[in-house]
Amino acid sequence: MSTPADYHLHTPLCRHATGLPTEYAARAVALGFDEIGFSDHNPMARDDFDDWRMRLDQLDHYVELVTQARQEHPTLQIKLALEVDYLPGYEDWIRDLAARHPWDYFIGSVHYVSDDWDIDNPKKLAAWRTRDAFEVWRLYLERLTQAAASGLFEIIGHADLAKKFRFYPQQDVQPLFRRFLEAARKSGTAIELNTAGLRKDCREIYPARPILALASELGVPITFGSDAHAPEELGADFESARALARSVGYGHCLRFTRRQRERRVF
Repeated sequence: MSTPADYHLHTPLCRHATGLPTEYAARAVALGFDEIGFSDHNPMARDDFDDWRMRLDQLDHYVELVTQARQEHPTLQIKLALEVDYLPGYEDWIRDLAARHPWDYFIGSVHYVSDDWDIDNPKKLAAWRTRDAFEVWRLYLERLTQAAASGLFEIIGHADLAKKFRFYPQQDVQPLFRRFLEAARKSGTAIELNTAGLRKDCREIYPARPILALASELGVPITFGSDAHAPEELGADFESARALARSVGYGHCLRFTRRQRERRVF
């Protein structure tokens, strides 16, 4: 049994994280990890799209920083990736990004349920109070299902991110999650266990246990990620995540190299 790779790490280029990749790598070595992956927020064609991602002209520098970390920590497997926003109509932009560098994987995430509302943004928390929670969750899961079905991603990130601020629908959303997970199974897309939820208002790993249990039942593979925005968060609560995964029947996770998968016992 080995510690699963932490595949969800950010850098200062996203404008809301600290610590260079080589500092994360040093932390990973100290903690006994043998593999990590950087997946900072993808740039958009317009740099003013929002204020929490790298600029397009910084993409090559991002790759250089990850390459530097590899050179300075040769005993550690360091994967090069992006966390890529899925927005309907931007599929060609995602393909454009995919062709620019030899990525190991893409994490597809849904943050926006409309052109101007990123539902996990604390600056826009008030918008939740003007909307029906079920409708927000429905829109979120509709886009998540489209992301899973698209074939553009190896992994889907924080699959119940809509719970971050504890706005829960009264209606049952399990059928919507089943539809999403069936799409992931059909396309061969993994979901991540993202421990950042334990550090948010919801105080719960993404996704919640019932969703993960359904994913296990359907045969959807998993990866692990801390969603670290500082080196000290790398690997945070991985024991809890591993215990959760094993409690619903998982014994293997996926690792990726140049967008090719292999299974790994954890």
